[in-house]
Amino acid sequence: MTTWHWIRHGPTHQKSFTGWRDVPADLSDTDGIARLSAHLPQEALVVSSDLTRSVTTASAIQGNRARLPHDPALREFHFGAWDGVHFSQVAERHPTLSRAYWETPGDTAPPGGESWNMSAARIAMAVRRLEAAHPDAHIIAVAHFGVILTQVQAVLGISAHDVLAHKIDPLSVTTLHPSQNRAETINHCP
Repeated sequence: MTTWHWIRHGPTHQKSFTGWRDVPADLSDTDGIARLSAHLPQEALVVSSDLTRSVTTASAIQGNRARLPHDPALREFHFGAWDGVHFSQVAERHPTLSRAYWETPGDTAPPGGESWNMSAARIAMAVRRLEAAHPDAHIIAVAHFGVILTQVQAVLGISAHDVLAHKIDPLSVTTLHPSQNRAETINHCP
């Protein structure tokens, strides 16, 4: 019965879609990072997406915890041609597609990117692989907004549309117990 402590990486201050584009995290809130690290179980394993913003956040909170290899399957959604483009410009260029992407998430994908369902399937495979390799462990996974929401969706058994109502702040903790279909906390900021 693996317990997941999902951490959203530090803030990036981006004002555009930020998916697979590798941008740094602002880790200047050292007091907040220290509180976050102290809040997490000391015996937990630490894993992160392979994108810099997650890797550096994981390093900042790791402490003496064991570290697993960075996992590219835990990357944010692949926004394709939208990555790096401001939300308003995407809405201007692709009004129908961008509305469908947010209002009816599922099989709608940005040009050259992944749909919600494609991303969720990729992430679910990584989660199952890590659970099989580390049964009964506490896993601290430093990842991204979309990644964390797919896991909240899976645990709560709600639609992608409904899970998008949840807020996931940078450096927040979402603790999930998948085997019990239970979310202990969502978007907790210690």
